Amino acid sequence: MMKTLVLPCRVPRLPCAKTGAPIRFKDKGARMELSITRPDDWHLHLRDGDLLEAVVSHSASHFGRGIVMPNLKPPITTTAAAVAYRESILKALPANNDFTPLMTLYLTDTTTPDEIKLARESGTVFAVKLYPAGATTNSEDGVTDLFGKCLPVLEEMIEQNMPLLVHGEVTDPAVDMFDREKVFIETVLRPLIEKLPQLKVVMEHVTTMDAVRFVESCSEGFIAATVTPQHLLLNRNALFQGGLQPHNYCLPVLKREIHRQAIVSVVTSGSKRFFLGTDSAPHERQRKECSCGCAGIYNAPVALSLYAKVFEEAGALDKLEAFTSFNGPDFYGLPRNTSKIKLSKNSWKVPESFSFASGEIVPMFAGETLDWLPSSV
Repeated sequence: MMKTLVLPCRVPRLPCAKTGAPIRFKDKGARMELSITRPDDWHLHLRDGDLLEAVVSHSASHFGRGIVMPNLKPPITTTAAAVAYRESILKALPANNDFTPLMTLYLTDTTTPDEIKLARESGTVFAVKLYPAGATTNSEDGVTDLFGKCLPVLEEMIEQNMPLLVHGEVTDPAVDMFDREKVFIETVLRPLIEKLPQLKVVMEHVTTMDAVRFVESCSEGFIAATVTPQHLLLNRNALFQGGLQPHNYCLPVLKREIHRQAIVSVVTSGSKRFFLGTDSAPHERQRKECSCGCAGIYNAPVALSLYAKVFEEAGALDKLEAFTSFNGPDFYGLPRNTSKIKLSKNSWKVPESFSFASGEIVPMFAGETLDWLPSSV
């Protein structure tokens, strides 16, 4: 028979955010377990073709839904393209899997308000993604003049209650790589929110203390942020320790330790403004380990294990479920999932790589041992 595990005093037994009942942590013999509402991934790259078929099951086994990024080649700029991409994802899912892809449009200088109306009417498109042109992978078709060319579209997004998902970096080559997020906040995001205070905005994959402070200072319900495993666990030293580490290279790039600590602090505090978004971004090994390697960390197979690690180390396991499973759907105005997932304190080794038709993908923390193992209830 399972018995309730007595937690250290630094982990308060707060009520569950959904039911008001105490969250139960159990220990089965020497193994601790916790059951949480099935999470969603509010920032996910699934790619297409062979790569899609290779990675989709890793997300579908842990998450109920995923906000799917539109930066394919060519990008998903229309509702018709989003619907077709959704069908490709559904066909690639394992049999009897109920993972739901939530589609997004790629904002360009020529996106129209009518396209936003079509997107809302489709019932398959849930957000629009802003990539400043040249900011990250496949962002060449991104926005060059947000206020000059996209204002009517942004106003229509308010009418349709369609969130804007922001890759928050400037691309001015005069700005230091490690300052691109901070400068974006001051020169683009703050003016945008002052001009359109009713626009719902998600600042994706925040990486700095500046972003944390900005999101916390804004009106609740209109501004939120996603947080990745890598920005919770790694600082910029991880790029260079033991030689150049291409599989730790992502955009926005990892920052100083003080920034990582600020993100951990706010996420584990229970703030409702921050929620799970892995930014899991698979690239074939040869495209990472080359003279001009791609940005992106593939974390889908390990993400839940790593989030649990962060919350456990902060003495905040009682706040994990809200971050993974409640804050995201609440912000998007969608129902929370009803199914559960189990996390067991059970050591397991991350595979060195995952093979697929065109090569192999190296996951985050490849070959290392993790302490939390997720499984369906």
